[in-house]
This record gives sequence, C-alpha cells and structure tokens, in this order.
Amino acid sequence: MLTSIAQFFSKIVKSPEVRKKVVITAVILVAFRFIAHIPAAGIDRNSLKLLFFNSPLLSLLDVFSGGTLANFSIMALGLNPYINASIIMQLLGYVVPQLEELQKEGEYGQEKINQYTKLITVPLAALQGFAMYSLLRSQHVIPTLSPISILSLILTMTAGTVLAVWFGDLISEYGVKNGVSFLIFVGIISRLPITLGQSVTVFQSQDILKIVIFLVLALAIIGGIIFMNEAVRRIPIQYSRRTGRGEMSPISSYLPLRLNQAGVIPIIFAVSLVLLPSLISQFLSKAANPQIASLATSVSRIFSPQSLVYNITYFFLVFGFTYFYTAVVFNPDKISENLQKGGGYIPGIRPGVQTSKYLSFVLSRITMIGGAFLGLVAVLPSFFQKTIGVANLAIGGTGILIVVSVVLEVARELEGELSMRKYESFI
Repeated sequence: MLTSIAQFFSKIVKSPEVRKKVVITAVILVAFRFIAHIPAAGIDRNSLKLLFFNSPLLSLLDVFSGGTLANFSIMALGLNPYINASIIMQLLGYVVPQLEELQKEGEYGQEKINQYTKLITVPLAALQGFAMYSLLRSQHVIPTLSPISILSLILTMTAGTVLAVWFGDLISEYGVKNGVSFLIFVGIISRLPITLGQSVTVFQSQDILKIVIFLVLALAIIGGIIFMNEAVRRIPIQYSRRTGRGEMSPISSYLPLRLNQAGVIPIIFAVSLVLLPSLISQFLSKAANPQIASLATSVSRIFSPQSLVYNITYFFLVFGFTYFYTAVVFNPDKISENLQKGGGYIPGIRPGVQTSKYLSFVLSRITMIGGAFLGLVAVLPSFFQKTIGVANLAIGGTGILIVVSVVLEVARELEGELSMRKYESFI
C-alpha cells in the first residue's frame, strides 16, 4: 500500500499539469490559513475560547467556517453565508420557472446560478455578521460597540466571506475541483491537533474497554465511509456497432450509479439549517421580555446537539437533502436521451421514456441507502458522547465524513488527470 501511494505521488511530481494544480491549491490554502489567523478587533480572546470549548454547537459551526470562527478572524463567517445562499438558490429552482430553466441549460445555466448565489451571499453575510456580533455581545465576549464600529466589523466579516468564496473559486478553476468543500476540509484538519489533544485528556479518565470500543467503531466508520463513497450500482448498457462485413455486433458496457451521488453536500446543507433554531434561541435568551427569553431557553435546550429532537431532525434533513441534491446533479431524462443518441440501450428496457423511468427507479432505491448511511454518520457523535463521554467529539462524524470524502474525491480527480495525460502522450 505504501508503495502504491509513493508511486501515485511520484506520478504527480512527474506530470507538469497536475503538479501545477497541486502547487496552486497549496499556495491558496496557505494564504487562506494565514488570513484566517488575522483577528478582528475588540474581542476578548480568553472568553471566546471558553465559549467555544463549552459549546458543541459553536464548535460544529466553526467546522463549516473553515476553522476561522473560533479565532474570530476577519474571515470569521467563513463559507456559511455562501452555503446558505446555495440552499436558497436550489430551493428557488423548484418554484421559480426562470431558475428551473437555467438549471437545465448545462454549464451556462450553472454559471448564471453561481453568479446569483454570490450576489445573495453578500447581504446574507452582512446579516449573519450582525447576528454573530449580537450573540457574542450577549455572551459578554465582545463589548457594546458604537454604530460606526459595528458597521466596520460587519463590513470586515462580509469582505472575509467574499474573500473565502473567491479562494474557493480559484481552487475550483485552477486547482482541484470543488474548492468550497476543500476549504472546509482544511479547516477540519487544522483543528485536528486540538481535538486530539482534548480527546487524549478525556480518555485518561476512561476505562480501557471504552477506549477500545471507540477506536474499533472509529475504524469501522471510516471503512464504511470509504466503502459507501466507492460503491456503485452498474447498469448494463449495450451498443450496436457495424463490423467490417456490414453485420451488427453488440458491445457491452455499463453505466455506474454511485450509491452516494451527492457527496458531502447534504451534510453541509443540513447542518446549516439544523443550527438555526439554536443560534436564534441563544440570541433571544438574553431578551428583556421574560416570556421570549424563557421560550428561547426551552428551544435551545430542545435543539442542543445532544438532544433526541436535534439528532432526529439532523438525520431527516441529511436524508432529505441527499434525495434533493441527487435530483439536481443527476438527470435521468438527459442520460436516457444521450444513450438513445449514441445507439445505446439497457437490455430489456425500451429506449426513451422507459429507460428514464428505470434509471429513476434504481436511483431512488440506492439513494435511500446512501441517504440513510449519511444520516447515521451525522448523528453517531451524539452516541459516542453519551456512551464514552467525550464532548468535543460532537464534530467527529461530520468532520470524518467530509475529510474522507474530500480525500477520495481529490485522489479520484488526480488519478483521472494522470490517466488523461498518459493517454494524450500515447496518442
């Protein structure tokens, strides 16, 4: 295994085009992590660290900011506003006919939708910046600022989000694909030493059996994630080709349908929504009206990351977004049309509408398995926390899923690039 990994990196170094992509990605990541440590003014660092250490909710939110929120840097909001804007645009695509048409127009339509998403990101970042200031002020982490200082802080955080999105676009265009997921991946990895240190401290007070159970389950989860990401359902395809004598000769192939078509996107979307009740309730818990404050406290307790309601809601959001995003990225009608144009067909299934219905049927069944698995991985940290008592592992399942998925996706892309370069040199 080590030999194959060494050979893989050797191929990357020897390929100028692939090596260029890796270097550009590395340079952008270094710049991103450097800026992530530039602090915003007026923050009590010790109070901020204590707040994040005692709040699994804020620690989970910090994962999706790319690790910038815990430092409250100028990029404290990270990619959260962009993720929320993406959710809004995807949902609007089902109710606004013009956006629905753009979704069907291929690359041009996706570019226009991406532009609209970025436009929505700016006001969302400003709104979330003010909400974050209000939350931290209510927790006495940040003092009451003047209107000019508040405006300056919000503009700084909005600019940081725009910069993070730009970094993600640069990685997608000139480096590896899906730069946004890659930045989140780097944020998780950057927090790994701190998380491991806290885990070791907690494990010292645990018995050996619990530690062994945790390690075995962790390895099993990582193996399961790899298996689910690589698992495919092969749909047999046949093409008819004329031989030199004018006879028709069938050529067999297959259409690979991945069990997890949506990747890590359902987790990212779901966590952005499931955190909203807790964030809003934390903000309103300091309200002057005692009834509102009491209601907010109750909601915060119900939707805490350890509660049953939170985990059930999280599971079904992940499950639902898996179906939702799979429907966005995989179009059975278009696949059926392309097969028909290329002279391909599924044995026993008529080309056209029947092929599209068959693909939709198969896709819905395998997506059910993939969505259920993603949902279980998302809520497993709560199980670990209750059985082992490691509070900081509340980010574990989501983090592991994103890390493993992004690593596999990047490795798959680089292998594809190397194979393509090898084929071009052969030609």
